[in-house]
Amino acid sequence: MVLFSLVATHADIDLETVAQLSNGSSGIAATALTESPAVAGAVVLATCNRYEIYGEAPNPNDVEAARAALVSRISEASGLAEPLVSRSFSTRTGPEVTQHLFAVSAGLDSAVVGEREIAGQVRRALITAQHDGTASAGLVRLFQAASKTAKDVGAQTALGSRGLSIVSVALDLATDLSENPDWSTKKVVLFGTGAYAGATMALLRERGCTDISVFSSSGRAEGFVASRGGAALDTESLRPAVAAADVMIGCSGSDTRVEAYELAQVRAHSPQPLIAIDLALTHDFDPAVGELDGVELLTLESVRLAAPQEQAESLAQASGIVKGAAQAFEQEREARSVDSAIVALRRHTMNVLDAEMEKVRARHGCTAAAEEVEFALRRMVKQLLHVPTVRARELAANGQQDDYVAALEALYGITVEQPGTAQPNTARPGTPAPVVVEAECPVDHQGRETA
Repeated sequence: MVLFSLVATHADIDLETVAQLSNGSSGIAATALTESPAVAGAVVLATCNRYEIYGEAPNPNDVEAARAALVSRISEASGLAEPLVSRSFSTRTGPEVTQHLFAVSAGLDSAVVGEREIAGQVRRALITAQHDGTASAGLVRLFQAASKTAKDVGAQTALGSRGLSIVSVALDLATDLSENPDWSTKKVVLFGTGAYAGATMALLRERGCTDISVFSSSGRAEGFVASRGGAALDTESLRPAVAAADVMIGCSGSDTRVEAYELAQVRAHSPQPLIAIDLALTHDFDPAVGELDGVELLTLESVRLAAPQEQAESLAQASGIVKGAAQAFEQEREARSVDSAIVALRRHTMNVLDAEMEKVRARHGCTAAAEEVEFALRRMVKQLLHVPTVRARELAANGQQDDYVAALEALYGITVEQPGTAQPNTARPGTPAPVVVEAECPVDHQGRETA
């Protein structure tokens, strides 16, 4: 099995294209798994400035077919031409996948370096994929390791210690633009009830803002404010709230957006200026609202340009943690990749032993002599398997696991089943299935090793 990823971020393409690519992202993974055997697993990470798909293919030769299948599905969902979709994504395979995701989860690849929201988004991407049944065992391990790395970076470095995030930088910009920087005097209308809306509500509270109204086109505002405070708005109460607002913040990314002409009508008689902060990748506010008199529009691009740089020392320390964690994950993954080969060799050897013991029992029955023979054979087999097992781990650590598998096939005619091809079992993903040997003779009550 091989990991790969398709990556489209703010660093390579404009945010508008990222937003268009992510349209319909919720069903991409499930559809690709259903329609393409080259896709063995998929997890979609879609945030305000990135759209990434992490996948697992049965073997390296399947990666291109898997990529083509995903590009085709994204083209259908977004309405963009396949050539444009294909050009928008860079493709990573092998260790590059691990290094990139770990850096993303730690906030090193964000518009606001060290931001804390991205780690939660990585966790939620995995949870969603597990719920939808698209997360393979390899991808589960990858994302869990990425989340652990993000925690280690947060605990061991000063990166992000100031609590910087896309939301906090946006609010800092709004403060600089305001005639009155005191948030306790401001009336805020918040669009959305998702994770970003929750983070925004918390940061507004920290800054002393208490007059916060929440609108959700999906009708979830009541439940949102029940646990966080604030007032829920419906379509009727939204217009007067916006007319009286000092700040409105968009975090929903819904299909319904505030158009410039509508906002002009609503605020025709509003004396105070308005700051509109649009944090939705697909735009909660018409970009033309920034051209209205008395309205200042802040966008994700504004945040990206205004984001402060973290200290070089903290960045270097965090990068070192990410690099070390990625290397350790790859070494563990390579070692695990020979588990099937080790199990196959043990099973083959035990089958030979059982066949020979059948002959011994047929001639001598379950006698003490037969037990002595079995004890000696099992001890010998254990010793014989020790070196091949150790060598398997060593070769895997050097990326030579394929040589080991080829040797088993050449020497013993053993066909090694790769993870994911065997029938499902109840063991933890990645754990080799135990070899069970049934003995026909009574248990040795003298405490001797019999397996």
